Amino acid sequence: MTMSPSVPDPDRLPPARFALDRWAWREVAYLLANLPIAVLGFVYAVLVVAVGAGLSVTVIGLPLLVGGLQGGRLLGRVERWRARRMLGVRVEEPSPLARGHQGQGVFVRLWAGLKDPVGWRALLYGFVRLPWGVLTFGVTLAGLFVLWPVLPFITRGLTTVDRAMARGLLSPSDELERRIAELESDRGVVVDTAAADLRRIERDLHDGAQARLVALAMGLGLAKEKLTDDPEAAARMVDEAHGEIKVALQELRDLARGIHPAVLTDRGLDAALSAIASRCTVPVKVSVGLRGRPAEAIEGIAYFTVSELLQNISKHSGARSATVDVWRSADRLVLQVTDDGGGGARMGGGTGLAGLAERLDAVDGVFVLDSPEGGPTTVTAELPWRDRASARPAA
Repeated sequence: MTMSPSVPDPDRLPPARFALDRWAWREVAYLLANLPIAVLGFVYAVLVVAVGAGLSVTVIGLPLLVGGLQGGRLLGRVERWRARRMLGVRVEEPSPLARGHQGQGVFVRLWAGLKDPVGWRALLYGFVRLPWGVLTFGVTLAGLFVLWPVLPFITRGLTTVDRAMARGLLSPSDELERRIAELESDRGVVVDTAAADLRRIERDLHDGAQARLVALAMGLGLAKEKLTDDPEAAARMVDEAHGEIKVALQELRDLARGIHPAVLTDRGLDAALSAIASRCTVPVKVSVGLRGRPAEAIEGIAYFTVSELLQNISKHSGARSATVDVWRSADRLVLQVTDDGGGGARMGGGTGLAGLAERLDAVDGVFVLDSPEGGPTTVTAELPWRDRASARPAA
């Protein structure tokens, strides 16, 4: 699958040029700052190791070493921030030190702190950076005055080594830790999405069905009072209340359909997607090639993703036709929505595409937008396939 040309790759930097553009100046500033920061990191690493190891035979030695490793984590965070802001390199934040050893004794907690791989690699980074900082400072300073015609190429070569060092020593220590960091980030997206959905449901209930039911109760109360004195007026009020009941029931049905449509639960994606396609203002051809049904959560996300994309087509695309294709590829559920509109769709712009991408990313999904100017627009989404749990027999 190819990424859309409209979506920049955060790991791909612009090529080095003879002209000193903003990227070249950022790299120059980064390399010149290497020396003072490398001196501070080297001194800190040597002091932590020397003092901690020298006093390890005493009571305070090991706690000092553990505290020094925590300080090394802070230095690593500063260096990751500097690399992101000035070099454009994406280095994931490692997970924090596990807190599962609380209440298990002082020595158990100390041993867990001493085994912290993130802190040790941060100290190693500070130790090895001193000779490299001296070299990069000297070469960059000389390049500013002597080799300035090729300075962008020199800085690009030097910062490439910096990027490799930052990724190698300051990134999460292994795939498991990297995965933990990603899940912690995704958990925040899921919580925010659930909170937004809850607020939407509360708002719809308060402004819609609840207001109608309150008006209905007041109308029936007035009709009860007039039942003896003015039966005809009471009958008219009861008729009006009957109409209000129908409207309130329809609003409740629409709200329930927005939470989880009954047709999706009963008949699956094929029928549910055909139903929302029939309500689209653009003719939509739906093709679902699934032999089985995925897990309910995955099926629901797929349904609402297609529903949001079809709403965007109705509102923004100017298309004459659209297609929805759904199939399974190995352990992935793939959705592809295409329209022949004017194109030019972007992840921002109030179309909700960025929110869809975040929701899919939170469940290990992928969202790819390809929408050149003039069209067509193709949105491809992937979700992890999980088999639907079989219903348990009644006891």
